[in-house]
Amino acid sequence: MTTSTSTDWSAVCPLDVLPVEQGRAALLPDGSAVALFRLHTGEVYAVGNLDPFSGAPVICHGIVGDRDGVPVVTGPLGKETFELATGRCLDDETARLPVHEVRLTGGVIEVSAPRNTVETLVGGR
Repeated sequence: MTTSTSTDWSAVCPLDVLPVEQGRAALLPDGSAVALFRLHTGEVYAVGNLDPFSGAPVICHGIVGDRDGVPVVTGPLGKETFELATGRCLDDETARLPVHEVRLTGGVIEVSAPRNTVETLVGGR
């Protein structure tokens, strides 16, 4: 989890309803969908839920793990793997997920607006 001076935060859900090592989707006030992941270490990550390869809102259904110690999620459709901290696709350098900062306030997960603006649009590779 990270902290920021930004005031653009949205309360998403209580931490205790987010299962460890699984993802869940949430809709932000601006209409964008995020995929939330809670790791066994206690870290929580939020990335865009749209798979940049298919356009389907499925990243939250991906497999959580790590590659060389770096937390990742592997998409359920094409099996492309993304770093949770940066959104970078490890299988295709031209693809990226938007990444959101996450903080905990009173046991509630809050998500910021995307901190990276280099999201890959479907077919934009």
